[in-house]
Amino acid sequence: MSGLTSDQEQAVRSAVTTSDLKPRIISGVLLGLLALGLTYAGTVTFAALVIAIALAMAWEWGRVVRGPEIDPACIVHSAIVAAAALLAALGYAALGLVLIVMGAILVGLLRFSEGGRLSALGVPYVGIPAVSLLWIRADVSYGFLAVLFVLLVVIATDTFAYFGGRAIGGPRLWPRVSPNKTWSGFLAGITAGTLVGVVFAFFLEEASYAHLAATAFVLALVSQAGDLAESALKRGFGVKDASALLPGHGGFLDRMDGVVFAATAAALIALRGNLHEPARALLFGS
Repeated sequence: MSGLTSDQEQAVRSAVTTSDLKPRIISGVLLGLLALGLTYAGTVTFAALVIAIALAMAWEWGRVVRGPEIDPACIVHSAIVAAAALLAALGYAALGLVLIVMGAILVGLLRFSEGGRLSALGVPYVGIPAVSLLWIRADVSYGFLAVLFVLLVVIATDTFAYFGGRAIGGPRLWPRVSPNKTWSGFLAGITAGTLVGVVFAFFLEEASYAHLAATAFVLALVSQAGDLAESALKRGFGVKDASALLPGHGGFLDRMDGVVFAATAAALIALRGNLHEPARALLFGS
């Protein structure tokens, strides 16, 4: 903001953020309740939710890196992500990942002379977390609880990072990428996310407090990294929000940035524990 001091710029940003707070809370609560209901209802409804959000994210990715037009790369991106998610929902997560790799190559070739690498990156960015969440949810014994765990860690991290940063303030975390994020908010978010693991362990029989707290800490940490990565992408293209689909939040890319990294990390943690019972592996370590 030219002509303003750093303090004045911060005051303007604070005023804008405050004006966005009410729609942000309302849309966040409604989205959360819808996601909770569809996740609890079963694998079919959860798959429908994941695919719908993934399609929106694929369109938003193209909108950020290429512009608002729906081009062949956007169509291929969307089709590949939807097909990979569907394969994961049907129990073929590995095939879904193979399809994502092929889709990334195809999109890169379609945009070879016009920033093809970033266009190609959008395919795994959207597709891998979608496949990861569906793979974990398909675990009959603990699928719902494991997905709920991941989402609650991200929500707690994001919420306390936002309000903790506003309440405490202090040094900026990475001002060149995201001027409003502070170290105090970062630490508040990590602490809140880790506490979700402690609370989960209290309610889950035979669960290890140390395992769930450590897992939640990792998910909270990568969730914050996802937030910064998406901020860096938008800043690189001079875009404030990925879209205006979610009042107060921007788009699904803006809302799901933490989930993208946390879901992928959760799948990797589960993969190390038990290939056939990923949700159990995530929550109990084996």
